[in-house]
Amino acid sequence: MKAQDDYLAINRASWNNRTDAHIKSSFYDMPGFLEGKSSLKDIELQLLGDVRGKSILHLQCHFGQDSISLSRLGAAVTGVDLSNKAIDSAIDIARQTNSSAKFICSDVYDLPAHLDEQYDIVFTSYGVIGWLPDLDRWAKIIRRYLKPGGKLVFVEFHPVVWMFDEDFTKVEYNYFNAGAIMENENGTYADKEAAINQDYVMWNHDLGEVMGSLLANGMQLTHFEEYDYSPYDCFSHTVEFEPGKFRIKHLDNKIPMLYALVASKI
Repeated sequence: MKAQDDYLAINRASWNNRTDAHIKSSFYDMPGFLEGKSSLKDIELQLLGDVRGKSILHLQCHFGQDSISLSRLGAAVTGVDLSNKAIDSAIDIARQTNSSAKFICSDVYDLPAHLDEQYDIVFTSYGVIGWLPDLDRWAKIIRRYLKPGGKLVFVEFHPVVWMFDEDFTKVEYNYFNAGAIMENENGTYADKEAAINQDYVMWNHDLGEVMGSLLANGMQLTHFEEYDYSPYDCFSHTVEFEPGKFRIKHLDNKIPMLYALVASKI
């Protein structure tokens, strides 16, 4: 059996393996978070708007920092993630912070077996769709969980970023979805020196695939923007050119690093 045929088990093990290192890393700043610091970035905050009294489904929430940050802003939040270890951690962190956020351990595609509600907002961000092989199924899930008139708020690393090798010196991968990419990694983006090793399976999704899947499933695109920086220092050879904004040093502003979109259910 090929690795991509068992991608859920491989990727669940990968994220279970990363969780402790991520919680302990300075990248996620758990001490600051527990003291009340928000993990949300300006891009998504502006697109989300005032979330007080809103219901939010947060897909691929990892160990829950953004979900809990949204609940601190007054939203009723349900976070979902494939990793049982991450969800156990999210539940514990919510308890520590007296957050009302709820958490479900589920693959995105299997969520209807665990959840039967609809929400004002579906939110998902930063390194999420690369773990999903089929964006048509993803878009159907988003539509399934939105109330009429509800909106998707989506912020993601630009597919151009994923074309490069780790050092950003050459184009190594296809911009278009050419099938499963199977990799092995020492360390993790949040702590490159962490004494961990994991296999994982990913897919590259071009912008046409992303927007086309949403449009084909009854979503109306109301906002789209590209950005020439990342708010996370998670790539090799970065420089912080403004506080909280990172670029690849030798590429400067020559490539897009992020995009964001809002789509409404019609």
